[in-house]
Amino acid sequence: MKQPELGQKISELRKSKGLTQEELVEQCNISVRTIQRIEAGEVTPRSYTIKTILSALDYDLEQIQTEDSRVTKEFKKLFLLEIDDSKEIGFLTKQLSIAWISGIVYFIVGFAEFAVDFSRFTKDTMITNDSVYILLKLVMLASIILYTRGFILTGKIFKNYLLRITAFIFIFISVLFYSFDVLSLYIIDFNYQFILGAEAITYGVIGILFGISVLRLQNGLGTLAKITGIFEIVTYGFMVTVVLSLVGMVLLTPTIILEIILLYKVSEILKEKQQEMTSN
Repeated sequence: MKQPELGQKISELRKSKGLTQEELVEQCNISVRTIQRIEAGEVTPRSYTIKTILSALDYDLEQIQTEDSRVTKEFKKLFLLEIDDSKEIGFLTKQLSIAWISGIVYFIVGFAEFAVDFSRFTKDTMITNDSVYILLKLVMLASIILYTRGFILTGKIFKNYLLRITAFIFIFISVLFYSFDVLSLYIIDFNYQFILGAEAITYGVIGILFGISVLRLQNGLGTLAKITGIFEIVTYGFMVTVVLSLVGMVLLTPTIILEIILLYKVSEILKEKQQEMTSN
């Protein structure tokens, strides 16, 4: 556990024991100033000091490490960043099926989102009420997360670290930008042109790296991976220029279709492998 969480934990344990900082230092043989700085998160103590303090508080260091690792593991499990290689193929296939189906939802609902945003940002007119707009954005964000998780899993299956990390970054920046879309409803003055430009550049850069990582899947997925990767690099290449981002938006349609087919193919490969194992 790192600061400031460590200091907060020590402070909570000390107070639960009914000890003042002065009473605690008497048992630890360290200065009051050191305890104050540790609890305030100003310094990271040495492992020996941490063990001494926790021992005085009758608390095992492994408990903190377990609590910390449990949160990390749940986070990684949610985004498929850490998959046990012993997981049965049925589990992996199910996750990929959820991903490509979510991709179809993302693709279809995306047309409605484009129409709403186009009217909002170019004509300064909302063609839906705020509740429908927020619901639309939440559906899009959920489908993007579930869809992109499929590429994180694909990166794990084909040992493609770049694909895994770029897919995760896609999720992260999508959460940021979609959150802003919703919050912007309640912001009176904001420069939407700057925000759209920032989105184009950010998605463009990550998208190009994503395309490069998909090209690396050629050994396992053949021509489909090559074509998909090329489309992604070209599509997001247009986006990163900002002035040609509309061309990128048009090319995004065939790109997403290719990505969905790619995920579907990976799931079919796993199904075939599962059938082979069953028959043997």
